[in-house]
Amino acid sequence: MERRGAIVGRRIRVRGLVQGVGFRPFVWQAAKVCGISGFVLNDGAGVLIHAGGAEAAMTRFLKLLQSEAPPLARIDGIDSEALQPAPEGAEFTIRDSGGGAVRTGIVPDAATCPACRAELADETDRHYRYAFTNCTHCGPRLSIIRAIPYDRANTAMAPFVMCPSCQGEYDDPADRRFHAQPNACPECGPQLWLEARGGKRLEAVGDVINTAQKLLAEGHIVAVKGIGGFHLACDATNGPAVSRLREKKKRYDKPFALMASDCGVIADYAALGAPAEALLSGPAAPIVILDRRESGRALPEAIAPGQGGLGFMLPYTPLHHLLLEGLTGPLVMTSGNLSDEPQCITNDEARARLGEIADYRLMHDRDIVNRLDDSVARVVDGGLTMLRRARGYAPEPMPLPPGFEAAAPVLAMGAELKNSFCLLGDGRAIVSQHMGDLQDAATHGAYREGLALYRRLFEFIPQIVSVDMHPGYHSTQWGERLAAEEGLALDEVQHHHAHVAACMAEHGLALDHEPVLGVALDGLGYGPGGALWGGEFLLADYAGFRRAGHLKPAALPGGDAAMREPWRNAFAHLDLALGWPQVAAEYGALDLVRRIGGGKAELLTRMIAQGLNSPEASSAGRLFDAAAALIGIGPERVSYEGQAAIEMEAAAMETGLDGAGAYGFGLIEEGEMAVLHWAELWRGLLEDKRTGTAKGLMAARLHNTLSAAVGQTARRLAERHGAGLIVLTGGVFQNRLLLQSVSRYLRGEGYDVLSPSRFPANDGGVSLGQAVISAARQLRGAI
Repeated sequence: MERRGAIVGRRIRVRGLVQGVGFRPFVWQAAKVCGISGFVLNDGAGVLIHAGGAEAAMTRFLKLLQSEAPPLARIDGIDSEALQPAPEGAEFTIRDSGGGAVRTGIVPDAATCPACRAELADETDRHYRYAFTNCTHCGPRLSIIRAIPYDRANTAMAPFVMCPSCQGEYDDPADRRFHAQPNACPECGPQLWLEARGGKRLEAVGDVINTAQKLLAEGHIVAVKGIGGFHLACDATNGPAVSRLREKKKRYDKPFALMASDCGVIADYAALGAPAEALLSGPAAPIVILDRRESGRALPEAIAPGQGGLGFMLPYTPLHHLLLEGLTGPLVMTSGNLSDEPQCITNDEARARLGEIADYRLMHDRDIVNRLDDSVARVVDGGLTMLRRARGYAPEPMPLPPGFEAAAPVLAMGAELKNSFCLLGDGRAIVSQHMGDLQDAATHGAYREGLALYRRLFEFIPQIVSVDMHPGYHSTQWGERLAAEEGLALDEVQHHHAHVAACMAEHGLALDHEPVLGVALDGLGYGPGGALWGGEFLLADYAGFRRAGHLKPAALPGGDAAMREPWRNAFAHLDLALGWPQVAAEYGALDLVRRIGGGKAELLTRMIAQGLNSPEASSAGRLFDAAAALIGIGPERVSYEGQAAIEMEAAAMETGLDGAGAYGFGLIEEGEMAVLHWAELWRGLLEDKRTGTAKGLMAARLHNTLSAAVGQTARRLAERHGAGLIVLTGGVFQNRLLLQSVSRYLRGEGYDVLSPSRFPANDGGVSLGQAVISAARQLRGAI
């Protein structure tokens, strides 16, 4: 394009998710269109542009950068300053990456784009049926990266030397594979093979994918190496295969994830609205929890026992698309591990740890550098609610709210269960992918490796280590060790305060925002003085909080055993509310009362009276467990966290809350503290149980009771303390019925209500809260 007028020069810095997404070729093309000379390169801070051209052309160029960015890019800011001398001439080039301090973001792995899917199905294209095709708009990112900048030499693709055709695409700024670091084809890229349990490679019939499909159709279990780890796959419509997978994986009750070829197949089994379909089909391609479709096609009960929903995802790699091609039903696609262990990521791990589970293994020779579980989400009131944040979302940085710009670097260690960690600094928070439960030794090892990797990737040097107050958390202990070894400040953060602060930060509330009323309901968290909390009403800002109300504490007889055996919680709550002798005398014919009997009741009574391994906790999670045990929902011993409550939610959803009625509750002022009491609730449950009321109706009444109790208490406290904004958070608020009911009531009362969306309400979001709390304290001089 011809350039007119005086030449001006600009040094342009683009910050955000701008590497590995085709941003440099986009800049190159925009420069050609506008008649701009100069160059563009990647460096540690993002993208740097030196540009020269006429004033009008420069104005147009800057507008294009902001408005026409590639689909996977996210621009956090564009800074422009005068550059002398201005670049002149007609040439605009793309230069090799520069160094510098790492302040750019790593783009999450992205599902296969439409253009690559089309090539996958095109017999005339050289990428036809190639399981590793990708471009700058899709493919692996975090899962293969070892260091910044995001160049091929710093990824798992370094061993694969591109053939002339791939190199030509890679070098051509007009090609969508320009500088696509994982670019490859069948001639030069990773290769697939199938092997049997003993390690012998199979001779493929047709091609490897066709053979794998036949094995799945025959009822075999196949371990599939994906983008962030291995999956265990079987035909989801084959009941014996599903049951065999459950038994071998030792995952006895927790639902299996499903993968279907397209939304049409999913709609045969589950209710699928536009928001859910957009989530499934988007670049992140998470597992989405969907309600079962009434009169839909049936699946074996072993897929999701006791559940009201099904977890579906769509294929998100070329390998998955090929494996699902032509299938009219879904596959089970569950994590490749024994229950509660980390997902396998190496071929040798899969051979050793999955050898007794999988009949066959579909393998390849591209390394998985970073383990990534599938993300899990659901749609609540038309919007995203994240349940597990991992592949497709991590490690996308979150810009910090106003006021945090000068915060010192904080490393937040996260919680014990559903752990994530967080790096805060340079105006952003980077929350890791879901790491898992740190009580497992292998998971704790993966956690330590992940911390080291993130610090290396982002060249992150913390000044503060933020930990949970609970001294027994492995994350706390590791944080204490790091702080001592590296001479860093250590900051202890209360668990429920972290839940509230994470939600505040996600929604962009400024550092100096007035206190909110935070309602944090979960299983357990350490309170000041070692008290166990779990049903809290907090007046909170970022730097501090004050407890304004809570659920009446009940004993946890047996300590950790009460987390696994809901009947223990039922005994403790009934004994607290009504006295066990009275319960036994009036309701001795009920199943729960008979099962506990005289011997167990006597033992538990003595333990509680003497304080023997029976700490008190204001836990909303254990209240749900106790009610489930009395109603008769869920097993006597749960096999995963929240099982009883999840199954009770499913029972309530099937019945419906409208017109179900509710039980009573008490809100008692104990000094300046509002305390919820449950004697009326337990009396109502016992009476319903004695008269044979249906379990689903009892579950619905329980939900209505807790919704009313929490909503009315929050309204009263917000009014008393002048809080106009209420935050609902904690793992118990992953219960859709409870969240919707409480939110709608409070909004109807005129309050603004926030709840977590992009980060989990469960402990997966705690690290973000820890980070912003410690940053706020540092900025106010408290650290």
